[in-house]
Amino acid sequence: MIQFSNGKVTVFQSVLFQTTSTVIQLDDFILVVDPNWLPGEIQEIKAHVDAVQGDKPCYLLFTHADYDHIIGYKAFPGAKTIGSAGLANYPKKDHKLKLIRDFDATYYVSRDYPVEFPELDIVIGADGQQITIGSTTLTFYLAPGHTEDGLFTVIDAEGVFVAGDYLSDFELPFIYYSAQAYEETIRKAKQILHGHPVRLLVPGHGQHTKSRAEMDRRVGVALDHLKRLKQAVLAGDEQVLEQLKLEHGFLSETTMECHKDNVRIMRHELLGETAEEE
Repeated sequence: MIQFSNGKVTVFQSVLFQTTSTVIQLDDFILVVDPNWLPGEIQEIKAHVDAVQGDKPCYLLFTHADYDHIIGYKAFPGAKTIGSAGLANYPKKDHKLKLIRDFDATYYVSRDYPVEFPELDIVIGADGQQITIGSTTLTFYLAPGHTEDGLFTVIDAEGVFVAGDYLSDFELPFIYYSAQAYEETIRKAKQILHGHPVRLLVPGHGQHTKSRAEMDRRVGVALDHLKRLKQAVLAGDEQVLEQLKLEHGFLSETTMECHKDNVRIMRHELLGETAEEE
């Protein structure tokens, strides 16, 4: 379904995990971010692109390699692709494809396009790297922490900040790669918000926002959660760790496992404990 549209930027939201996919109509091309999830949802995104594309080329931007964010890759044949060097060199591509195929098999989902890991035409390897397509410049920032290959994208001409799996309105930090890197990435997001004319923030899950106060609030919530998590890990305070677990939105086995990952990675980075899964 369409969560937001202003005539040039359209944010679609899946019923699964409130995952977003954003289509931006620019002067010289169409940018599609993380097309997902279900076949009907991807078809809705494709229909929108077909309706507005005209003779403009289509570019696909992947914020990171989590399987829900790459699942619609081959639904847009001929599109140019953009992603981080971490995504281009992702070490477990077959594992991500297996997750997609397992999901589809579990729920009897059929797709009318092949399931493949994205091959990138444009690889982003540095903070502040820019590419210009026609008259539009995109600015990229590496965003590790949630995963190793995360990527922020800012389009100053439209005031858009595409944040991937950060700065959700309800989703607290899910740390799959590094707690320290996650904190640094949130601080980087804060700098982006103060250094670019951001008028629209689109997270990978949840609601967009046009409110600068809300953007700042989301930065604060993430940093506060990480700070309290760090303090609890250092103090060995299981009561506080339990409370932090209960603060996650949509409390479930999934969020509890993510919290366990957060604690495990924090303990490894702060205390030197093994980071191997229990």
